[in-house]
Amino acid sequence: MRKSLLAEAHGRVLEIGGGTGANLPHYNGIDSLVITEPEPPMLRRLERKAREHEPLAKVLRAPAEDLPFEDDTFDTVVSTLVLCGVDDQPRALREARRVLQPGGRLLFLEHVRSDDPQLARFQDRMNWLNRFVVHCDCNRPTLATIETEGFTIDRLERTTLPKAPKFVRPAIIGTARTRA
Repeated sequence: MRKSLLAEAHGRVLEIGGGTGANLPHYNGIDSLVITEPEPPMLRRLERKAREHEPLAKVLRAPAEDLPFEDDTFDTVVSTLVLCGVDDQPRALREARRVLQPGGRLLFLEHVRSDDPQLARFQDRMNWLNRFVVHCDCNRPTLATIETEGFTIDRLERTTLPKAPKFVRPAIIGTARTRA
């Protein structure tokens, strides 16, 4: 999923919440790459992996809700399994929109609340545990928030994360553009 999504990255790319660097092997043909990560232990792992896969990448400690960049800096912002864990999802998306050039693209792969009411209720019941263990709110209405915060969906696929527990499996993968 990551490989096909990141094939759409172009120009100056910002990845928010780079984690351990799982996306790094999948970037090709981009002009530059900046990766942010707010957590120091993850940041150290990310820096090591970046040196191995993308030695010219710039790695910075920064939360998605407070990006240290000028407006209209990037062509592409990448978010993979990040918007479920940020403290303020709408603010993180406003920041992504702010740093994107007009017409810039958001590439996303994210946990979402299930469309199946029974599974959605199960997600609600299990969310406290998931939040405690992996700092993830797997039942957020992420797609609606992406649209509310100024993006137009270009491509969307509803999918599942096959190796995840049932209540964490519902996911979306797609692309969106900033509205003019």
